[in-house]
Amino acid sequence: MSAVRLAVFDCDGTLSDGQAGVCNAMDIAFKDASLPAPDRNRVRRIVGLSLPQAIRQLAPDASSTQHSAAVEAYKFAFRQSREDGSLHEPLFDGIPDVLRRLHASGWTLGVATGKSDRGLASTLAANSLSHLFVTTQTADRHPSKPNPAMLAAAMADAMADPVDTIMIGDTVYDMQMAAAAGTRAIGVSWGYHEPAELLDAGAFAVAGEPAELENLLNG
Repeated sequence: MSAVRLAVFDCDGTLSDGQAGVCNAMDIAFKDASLPAPDRNRVRRIVGLSLPQAIRQLAPDASSTQHSAAVEAYKFAFRQSREDGSLHEPLFDGIPDVLRRLHASGWTLGVATGKSDRGLASTLAANSLSHLFVTTQTADRHPSKPNPAMLAAAMADAMADPVDTIMIGDTVYDMQMAAAAGTRAIGVSWGYHEPAELLDAGAFAVAGEPAELENLLNG
């Protein structure tokens, strides 16, 4: 019996481009918590972390009450934007075809993301991709990246060994999570952190486009 080949993908910045929705919701959250609006470049840098950790990084001097208020306001704002149709989280060009070809060629696919269960399910369902993923791990059920809990749970679900698992992501948090879990990692250049940062954090390669990612996985 051949070993399970597991490819675990980050979502925001790797599969989908959700930066506008994240930045808009964070602006609302900070305003509701009586905090100055965060710099949007800094917001993009923390995409991938769990929401509470991201807000603590963006507002390290705020009180715990303000942190909690910002978390709840962010969740509400993001949910509202999804329900009223203003949320735009397009998949990056080429990603759907790559996922379908990987699935058809025998790869087991998973997701490990700082999004919520509801947010991830919505993104995958809106793009008719839910059926491709055997395991989906989110910040609702695990510590924030780079803690390896999400990746460990994905491997357990798929019955895959670390040596046969690859984490694909756009941030150093993804690369560090892979290292902590004992798996390899591939970075992607179209997300929120620079290729040199991803390589320094442990990526064995950085894909410049989805087709290159497919080649790296099958190489």
